Amino acid sequence: MQLADRDRHIVVNYREKARRATATVDAVRAAGGDASAMQADLTDERAVVAMLEAVRQRFGRLDVLVLNASGGLESGAGPGYAMRINRDAQVGLARLALPLMKPLGRIVFVTSHQAHFSWRDPVPAGYEPIAASKRAGEDDLRGLRQTFEAHGVTFVVVSGDMVDGTAVVRQFERSNPDAVAARRAVAPLPTVSEFAGAIARAAVGPEPDGETIYVGGQDYLRQGS
Repeated sequence: MQLADRDRHIVVNYREKARRATATVDAVRAAGGDASAMQADLTDERAVVAMLEAVRQRFGRLDVLVLNASGGLESGAGPGYAMRINRDAQVGLARLALPLMKPLGRIVFVTSHQAHFSWRDPVPAGYEPIAASKRAGEDDLRGLRQTFEAHGVTFVVVSGDMVDGTAVVRQFERSNPDAVAARRAVAPLPTVSEFAGAIARAAVGPEPDGETIYVGGQDYLRQGS
């Protein structure tokens, strides 16, 4: 709850996991901040427009947009779903949110090293659609930087190695344990708290426009970004 602050209201978007969103809201409030949850399927433009209108009516503006949605590994996900959620929905939300954002606003895109470096390094088996779509989302958002700059909005990326304790790592430990073991052999995986801290820093810190904040995976960084 590293963004919790009594002068900051955090809106937690969710598609169907209302209980998890409520738990996040409760944790922010317990940490001394203020928060609320808003339901919207980010792949549904009408739902996104309605959510943003609710934000406008209640708060008048949006200072920071964190693009943290991700998907494609779920059972039953169609072949095109990863690209719809990881690229199309992210780019669409950023475009639609811009009119709500004032100068000095910030957009943060959250990704993984396995996606960010997918153009250069092998991708764990089974993760290829997610890596390709997350990288495509990052590339398309970077392509909008002139549009963001015209609104006075900066753009920062947070890229992390496999994050210990997350659903993705737990899923890999079942389906591709060698991939997780290979990452652990390099160095301890970053924790959820470390990754959250980097996202919080990206959201409200002094990082310059276009910066990428890296969390863990020093072997990736030695080869350049």
